[in-house]
Amino acid sequence: MKLAALTSGGKDSLYAVYLEKSEGHDIRYLLSMKPLSDESYMFHHPNIELTGLQSALMNIPLRFKVTPGEKEKELIDLEKLFLEIKHKVDGIITGAIASNYQKERIERICSKLGLECVSPLWHIDSEKYWSDLLDAGFEVIVSGVSAQGLGEEWLGRIIDEKALDELKRIRDKHGIHMAFEGGEAETFVLNCSMFSKGIKVLEAEKNWDGQRGTYNIKKVTL
Repeated sequence: MKLAALTSGGKDSLYAVYLEKSEGHDIRYLLSMKPLSDESYMFHHPNIELTGLQSALMNIPLRFKVTPGEKEKELIDLEKLFLEIKHKVDGIITGAIASNYQKERIERICSKLGLECVSPLWHIDSEKYWSDLLDAGFEVIVSGVSAQGLGEEWLGRIIDEKALDELKRIRDKHGIHMAFEGGEAETFVLNCSMFSKGIKVLEAEKNWDGQRGTYNIKKVTL
């Protein structure tokens, strides 16, 4: 199939692309929505502008749109983005794992436009997912945290085996979703086999309010 992929630059959306590409599907576009509100129910915002760099490293064109990020109204903007590529693809890839809210709304728009909604990570076991992700060579950092047990020290941290062991302990104590599907954290992919080169962060800023925070990348090199 010819597919377009919704991406925030994080692990879920790019790993979903990786899986569909591995199955032989033709990934025609990456699609990114930047919400102006950090209260968006649909879209992540830390470092969303860097999806342009990721698309260049993957040699896949990016369609990028800004939305106010207002609940439900942001779906109108998403539909407009899908309309731009409707006649060029057969379906839309999502990185949905367990969020019915996001998956159902994307499926509704796809159905309206005659597109297939492809969610290869749906209900995947979160521990196996992390294992497969790391085995596939994904280098992932934490770009935002918003949950008990995940403090400022996690911002900008690369997820490796040691970090995963800590996440398991935090999950057991605080009940977080290991894959962050409950909004506990957000991520950004620095490298994977789909990139022609990896991304190295040279300068970043941590914004921490005592309970949640973001890791905003200011300068990178390849």
